[in-house]
Amino acid sequence: MDKSSVIGIILGVIAVGTGMVLKGASLSALVNPAAFLIILVGTTAAVLIAFPMKDIKKIPKLFKMIFTEQKLPDKKALIKQLSEWASVARREGILSLEEKVLDYEDPFVKKGMQMVIDGGESDYIRAVLEEEIAAMEERHAVGAQIFSQAGAYAPTLGVLGAVVGLISALGNLKNVEQVGHSISAAFIATLLGIFTGYVLWHPFANKLKRKSKEEIELKIITMEGILSIQSGETPQAIEEKLLSYLPVNERSSEESNDADAVAKEIEA
Repeated sequence: MDKSSVIGIILGVIAVGTGMVLKGASLSALVNPAAFLIILVGTTAAVLIAFPMKDIKKIPKLFKMIFTEQKLPDKKALIKQLSEWASVARREGILSLEEKVLDYEDPFVKKGMQMVIDGGESDYIRAVLEEEIAAMEERHAVGAQIFSQAGAYAPTLGVLGAVVGLISALGNLKNVEQVGHSISAAFIATLLGIFTGYVLWHPFANKLKRKSKEEIELKIITMEGILSIQSGETPQAIEEKLLSYLPVNERSSEESNDADAVAKEIEA
């Protein structure tokens, strides 16, 4: 489970609820079916109009991604694996990697390495892998856009709910109690619109974008490593190149030392 998503939602609800109590408002005012209908159903309707059904069907999967911890290979472990394959390729030839690649779980790595083993041209391999990365990025962008658009619609629908409430209030000017109730309901719709837009939908979109970025970075590291193996670069050179994709504080000299020892062994 992605704990940050759950903790963020809980803190958001607590912040709004506690703030209302401290301001002297009753939490029972939130029980407003009309406001929930306008905001939730209205936002759903707007999203359905904005996106084709093939994208809408992905929403349950997108929620799963938001609330599930992303399981990606460790970047440093991947870099070490690629440098080890480079060492084997220099000693025994590219074809010696075929059995090792077949046992690897990541399909992107397997696809790239298999093209190298099959003797594909570097420009062709890069083009194929870049196209796959671009297609994945586009799919992820659509998922994030659904929530981003919902975040834009919800606050506006909150204003619409406020207008509906004010219309009701103006239609009952002779009944002071009813006027107060209608005005309160109007602002509840605005509150729900802003809350869902800026505490839920926009942050959800940002979470998906962040997870997509991490996956893309991993695939770029993989692609560069695979092409470096094909070009016959030394394990040390490959490792130094790929470690540049990591933050400075995450880089370790241990991998570089291992690769240096392997390179010296090969030269000897």
